[in-house]
Amino acid sequence: MGRRGMTLIELLAVIVIIGILAGLAIVKTRATKDKAKLATVRMDLHNLVVAEEAYFSDKKTYGTLAQLRNAKLFQLSPGNTLAIRRSAAGFTATATNRSISSRIKKCTIRVGSGGSALDGKLVCS
Repeated sequence: MGRRGMTLIELLAVIVIIGILAGLAIVKTRATKDKAKLATVRMDLHNLVVAEEAYFSDKKTYGTLAQLRNAKLFQLSPGNTLAIRRSAAGFTATATNRSISSRIKKCTIRVGSGGSALDGKLVCS
């Protein structure tokens, strides 16, 4: 007479395999989310440079975050924070997303730093 159904050992083996596959999927999903969040940080800095140049074109000075928002030139993505340091010749901006679980959580850009090799380059760390 043939056997019907699965033994307990076979059932446990299937459950363990499913658990391993689910664990791998969760790790991969977290890494993908971190990449997407870092992309919003980079995008915010790119949009900030465009907004600062538009503000500078009108006012002959670089703006603060509040001034850019009031002029409806810039809106920060949810979850990101931004710090802007202005100088007479330009500005340095750092955008951060603390919910990123990988080691790279922030990006910085310098504009108008007097011929520096980092002028206009986005650096993430």
